Amino acid sequence: MVSPSPFMNLPATLTWNDDCLRILDQTRLPHETVIETLSTAQDVWRAIHELRVRGAPAIGVAAAYGLCVAAQRARHLPLDAFRSVVKEQATYLDSARPTAVNLSWSLKRMLRAADHAPVIDTPALYRALVDEATRIHREDEALCEGIGQQGRPLITAGCGVLTHCNAGALATTGLGTATAPIYAAQRAGIAFRVYADETRPLLQGARLTTYELREAGVDVTLITDSMAASLMAQRLIDVVIVGADRVAANGDFANKIGTLSVAIAARYFDVPFYVACPSSTLDFQTPNGRGIVIEERRDDEVTHLGGKAIAPAGVKVRNPAFDVTPHDLVTGYITERGIVRTPFDANLAALFGAAA
Repeated sequence: MVSPSPFMNLPATLTWNDDCLRILDQTRLPHETVIETLSTAQDVWRAIHELRVRGAPAIGVAAAYGLCVAAQRARHLPLDAFRSVVKEQATYLDSARPTAVNLSWSLKRMLRAADHAPVIDTPALYRALVDEATRIHREDEALCEGIGQQGRPLITAGCGVLTHCNAGALATTGLGTATAPIYAAQRAGIAFRVYADETRPLLQGARLTTYELREAGVDVTLITDSMAASLMAQRLIDVVIVGADRVAANGDFANKIGTLSVAIAARYFDVPFYVACPSSTLDFQTPNGRGIVIEERRDDEVTHLGGKAIAPAGVKVRNPAFDVTPHDLVTGYITERGIVRTPFDANLAALFGAAA
């Protein structure tokens, strides 16, 4: 396995070798390192739905390779029948999770590649799909690197950085999004500290962010979600950097539940609040945050912890996986092309609209 960064002793989030998709099961971290082979479209769908592979960019790459996995079983079919199977399986994979735009973005891109590939038989079209998935994978690595370089100046000597959930190397196939400026600053020899929210209910911050930052040698402190505002009041937080699962055209964005609370606290305490996201997370077809579908997950993710009940049996539960933060709480978007500031609707469109 190739590590996503020279600073990290981590296995890759996912790999594609010899027409085989393997993922790091993130539900087992940090105590177990388990690599799974996904052999069917159903395997890939479940891995995404069950958060064994997670993070908007990583989901997009996994879905692209997942379509290749699905196509493998149809390589014996005539070309037209093979194309039909590919479209059906893309629709199926797209249903795994609704909020992160990278999932549908990568699958649409795979279908466009299939439609425009100059091929005359099924094996050639299959190879064209693999080539496109590989391009998506390599581009994700490059996008993370670009975000790191653009965001590095935000992290100065002695500053405190707060992040929420895991928008790190484990959520991508590269340096991460919110963590990319952190790793870039570390490369530059800057001394700083990171505070990581635990991120209830599934503890991605505690289990994943602290794990990868410690492995990378970053000075990281774990806090409960309810501590963030208090640390801002103590002037221990100089900048907030979070990731995003979908950014609407006006700059509203969806991210892990609890992000909105962090943004409100940051505004109150006058702490700059940045969102690190690649262009693949921008959704110009959704005008504002009201149009973002929020995934509602199982009750037992809230009522149980480590397999043990922590709430009365039968209690009513709400478990939205994400919340939407309005654009007016955002200081700027750290993208691979630069930091985008207000007005977000005009400036995001000017920088990325043509590509979209």
